[in-house]
Amino acid sequence: MENDFEITSMRNSAEHVVSILKSLANTDRLLILCHLAKQELNVSQIEQITQITQPTLSQQLMMLRKSDVVSTRRDGKQIFYSIKDEKLVQVLQTLYELYCTKSVLS
Repeated sequence: MENDFEITSMRNSAEHVVSILKSLANTDRLLILCHLAKQELNVSQIEQITQITQPTLSQQLMMLRKSDVVSTRRDGKQIFYSIKDEKLVQVLQTLYELYCTKSVLS
């Protein structure tokens, strides 16, 4: 019985991780998430920082909402985005350290 519970728990965790990895498996979404790992941003800030233009930005933000990795907050007409899970921020920081530091690029 206990082993069945462990297998079910692992399967549920694996499905969650796969969903997160799918959200990272796109250049535009990865760029958006990298910037959101640093701070909460509104749509126009995301567009300016990432240089992803409409409607691509809207489509990618919708995908991130569907995959449940970002939270939204409305302030007047502005919609602000942030990363829901601190674990994802840690994953993004690790990816940055491994692939985006000067030692890797040189």
